[in-house]
Amino acid sequence: MTHDALPWTAHYQPGVPAEIEMPTDSLIELVETAVEQGGERPAMTFFGRETTYATLGEQIASVAEGLRRLGVRPGDRVALILPNCPQHVVAFYAVLRLGAIVVEHNPLYTERELLAQFNDHRARVVIAWDTSVEKIQSFDVDSIVAVNLLDEFPVLKRWALGLPVASLRKKRDALTTVTMGTIPWKDLLSGPALADEHPRPDVDDLAVIQYTSGTTGAPKGAMLSHRNLYANARQGEAWMLGAQTGRENVYALLPMFHAFGMTLYLTFGILKQANLILFPRFDVDLVLDAVKKHPPTVYCAVPPIYRKTAERAKERGISLSSAAYCISGAMKLTDDIVEMWEAQSGGLLVEGYGMTESSPVALGNPFHATRRTGTIGIPFPSTEMRVVDIEDPAGEVAQGEQGELLLRGPQVFQGYWENEEETRETLLPGGWLRTGDIVTVDEDGFTTIVDRVRELIITGGFNVAPSEVEQILVTHPAIEDAAVVGFDSGSGEEVVAAVVITKGETLDTEAVRAYCRQYLAGYKVPRRIVPVLDLPRSMLGKVLRREAKAQIEPYLRQR
Repeated sequence: MTHDALPWTAHYQPGVPAEIEMPTDSLIELVETAVEQGGERPAMTFFGRETTYATLGEQIASVAEGLRRLGVRPGDRVALILPNCPQHVVAFYAVLRLGAIVVEHNPLYTERELLAQFNDHRARVVIAWDTSVEKIQSFDVDSIVAVNLLDEFPVLKRWALGLPVASLRKKRDALTTVTMGTIPWKDLLSGPALADEHPRPDVDDLAVIQYTSGTTGAPKGAMLSHRNLYANARQGEAWMLGAQTGRENVYALLPMFHAFGMTLYLTFGILKQANLILFPRFDVDLVLDAVKKHPPTVYCAVPPIYRKTAERAKERGISLSSAAYCISGAMKLTDDIVEMWEAQSGGLLVEGYGMTESSPVALGNPFHATRRTGTIGIPFPSTEMRVVDIEDPAGEVAQGEQGELLLRGPQVFQGYWENEEETRETLLPGGWLRTGDIVTVDEDGFTTIVDRVRELIITGGFNVAPSEVEQILVTHPAIEDAAVVGFDSGSGEEVVAAVVITKGETLDTEAVRAYCRQYLAGYKVPRRIVPVLDLPRSMLGKVLRREAKAQIEPYLRQR
């Protein structure tokens, strides 16, 4: 069956192709084309300061040469620990220009969380936000390039990062001591440019290692090639039919160290030669202040951001009518949010679906009357899907029955970094990706998620592996045993824990949460901790999380 004959293509927005043109060059061709054609148009806007495409190209060349002089060679891993900022865009492409591999990290991670990933990928060079440098100074690396966000501010504004000017200056001065022994980002930026004849990477070279909990819980590095990421950018371009090259304002609200943000801004945004309006964190008033000067045309986010933006815009009397392309992901999009957003915006709000292993977007609702709210949509161009028996992925289920979703397409990843066993579990013969999501599919191909094979918790758009949180909880002296699960409170999943209290101890939930924050990023810390007498276990002694969730759910719903 050809892709054109697949049932869901009949529901594409008219003009969206069934197949994309496959990339034959690396992401360096993508950015160099944007620099050449974009010229003096703005590539990035950060707190009012604009960087043109021409300047972006110059900065990439200078930082690439600086990294080369630090010893970065093709195939080397270079770790980035950065929020959304101009330096992140430059660093991403400077690393790729050398044929090296970007490894993205969450700057909010604790030293423990970062160390586990560094021990896995073994990067020797790090480009880090200066507030994160202290956490990695004891790591076995050769060079740390320290990035000060204030360097990109046009002026020290009182509202910047939500701190008064005096606090910003004090913070900057304090960081001088922390970052001693590091290399200032400005030194790379002011250096000579990389020679144009320096070899460029190939389309099938590895571009990014993106850590994810995958389909089985333990964090591991998903390997994404230049072809994977370039293809997904082109798929997004096809889906957002009508978006004009060089004319879009793309609001960078989601973190670029996350797969959704990386593709939306670092590849799709640059492919469309858009102006990336960068925010280091989501602050609804800061966002709405920017709307006045740079009205958003592409505003992709997660449901809580859409709700907060729509509510606050209505309160402040700010128009969102420019927002024509709005895709929601990472969690279920509800009817009330759709209605609230579309009453104020200039286009449809549609739900999509993806995972890090698919670069990440694989399905979406069309920007057309055929969209079906409540579903995750239909496969993107050049993407195929199957629904198979949960226990036997070789056997497909009948149309309309529940089964595990499998995906195949040019955006499907290359496997997990140095983890052949997990790769074999997730990548099946023929290039099919096991998603771990249980779905139903109607006769037109619109897909609805009904459950997860995996026990991951998705909170605020981020994956949380229950086992990782449990490992920390049981080291607290008041906790003998723990089961961590996700609970949908009506506005998305929360991390909650059922715990068995150690004999003779008293449970202080706030003290336990404070203890967890020492070792876990804030979004992984349980929102609620419920004491139980015992945890349900299998015959082999494994904690049964689903049964533990059922055990505490009545209590959770009372609160």
